[in-house]
Amino acid sequence: MKNILILGAGRSATSLISYLLSAAVKYDYSVTVADTSPELIKQKTGSHARAVAVALDIANEALTRSEISKADIVVSMLPAFLHPRIAEQCVALKKSLVTASYVSPEMKGLDAAARNAGIILMNESGLDPGIDHASAMAVIDRIKNSGGNILSFKSYTGGLVAPESNDNPWGYKFTWNPRNVVLAGQGTARYIENGKYVYIPYHKLFTRTEKVHVEGTGDFEGYANRDSLGYRAIYGLENIPTLIRGTLRQPGYCEAWNALVQLGLTDDTYTVTDSGKMTYRQFTDSYLPPGKESVEARFAAYVNIPLKGTIMNMIRWLGIFEEAAVILNHATPAQILQALLEERWKLKDNDRDMIVMQHKFEYSTAANPAKTQQLVTSLVVKGDDSVHTAMAKTVGLPVGIVTKLILNGVIKLKGVCIPTVKEIYTPLLKELDDAGIRFIEKTR
Repeated sequence: MKNILILGAGRSATSLISYLLSAAVKYDYSVTVADTSPELIKQKTGSHARAVAVALDIANEALTRSEISKADIVVSMLPAFLHPRIAEQCVALKKSLVTASYVSPEMKGLDAAARNAGIILMNESGLDPGIDHASAMAVIDRIKNSGGNILSFKSYTGGLVAPESNDNPWGYKFTWNPRNVVLAGQGTARYIENGKYVYIPYHKLFTRTEKVHVEGTGDFEGYANRDSLGYRAIYGLENIPTLIRGTLRQPGYCEAWNALVQLGLTDDTYTVTDSGKMTYRQFTDSYLPPGKESVEARFAAYVNIPLKGTIMNMIRWLGIFEEAAVILNHATPAQILQALLEERWKLKDNDRDMIVMQHKFEYSTAANPAKTQQLVTSLVVKGDDSVHTAMAKTVGLPVGIVTKLILNGVIKLKGVCIPTVKEIYTPLLKELDDAGIRFIEKTR
């Protein structure tokens, strides 16, 4: 009996664990789920006969190594910075590894060692990165194989709240790591458009958005991810004039979020002295120039938004002007904001989230190189409730599918890989389609 070791039973692991337990019955696997919380493991596995629960703190290297040594393949749903440490042990013990996270320089540096060990270190196999790579490469390869020339590729993904559960002015609730949302976009966004390199610093990022229409779902605003330029080589589009990857949000979100950025509330580089002795109103006031006007009036003037209007109403709804006590002491501004947002942007039990992804290609064909055609492929997935979310499905299912394909010998690649090759993306997209996670294409 083959053994799958899953490290981490958090929010995004729900669908993954369910999928692999179902596969375990069909393919005679055992699924070991390791987490610091036995209660969390129990929630995810129930009394399933194929599940083995292990209370494990990753800091316990001896126990971690022991569990890895007993596995045929390891799936890490731990924070991304821990993956290289797990990967090093997998290489030493000759065990393949699957993660949903970006390939870090440390992970990339293990490529030769993984090949020598005869294993695959499979990364970027969740939603974004993951499904975005697979679905994009399927189209890119198809256009190239027919003699076409791709002139523009724009790709946007958003983890949002479904319209029927949208009961706040931001149109947003947390469905994945809140810290990553609060710190999103920090750094400089880089992409290429019409042959020109574009760089957008963080303090301007949320003012430079693009309207993205998804048929049947509505209009969204997209802002650029940190680095789109590196994907030219990854997608084999080194000479493409336009390539942009970005994030989707509901209209108005970016302008309101930009106000928080301009005030400094997303800064994570220092701690606020005695923050636990402040109210949120005092905390906000500490960032504003002095004056006789109200905190709200000085805030609106400082970040250059109307005192009365939609954006100010969104800001006010968050509670940063309220006299309620700040719950964190000696915390960074970003941590203080995050703690507040975790209450305001929390999914209710029966709330449904929504994943929206869109790729837009412009290309010419060999038959008519002077004429540009457009192909738009879109994905919309809704969750069932606050546990069985669309985010958990679209992160966990592809990770589970890839794990099964490696374990069953369908994927034979070695070294550090992502799902941009046909051997991976073809069976992955087929099974996702069978599960109802499918793209709709339209050509103009």
